[in-house]
Amino acid sequence: QVQLVESGGGLVQAGGSLRLSCKASGRTFSSYAMGWFRQAPGKEREFVAAISWSGASTYYADSVKGRFTISRDNTKNTAYLQLNSLKPEDTAVYYCAIKVGDYSDFHRLYNYWGQGTQVTVSS
Repeated sequence: QVQLVESGGGLVQAGGSLRLSCKASGRTFSSYAMGWFRQAPGKEREFVAAISWSGASTYYADSVKGRFTISRDNTKNTAYLQLNSLKPEDTAVYYCAIKVGDYSDFHRLYNYWGQGTQVTVSS
């Protein structure tokens, strides 16, 4: 069993930045690929970014490419999502999730999820 806890969300003005963290406990974090997803009210859960177990490979949704950066530190069992140049449409609850094997942009393939952290971007 793995537990994931997100932190770092908050209220920020458009153009601002936030850094989200996802702390894992339980099984070996470095064995899993990791993804960030988000869900706005009334909308489906949406892929944001993913990273391989080693951190060598990353993948981004087109909507965040060039603005967000995913990373991980396996020595700290923690993954990060740096959010820059934030827009009001980035407002959502952000979730981290992990899965065995390669990363994916399909949320149903992920095995463990955090509780989410709210990001609100004001215009």
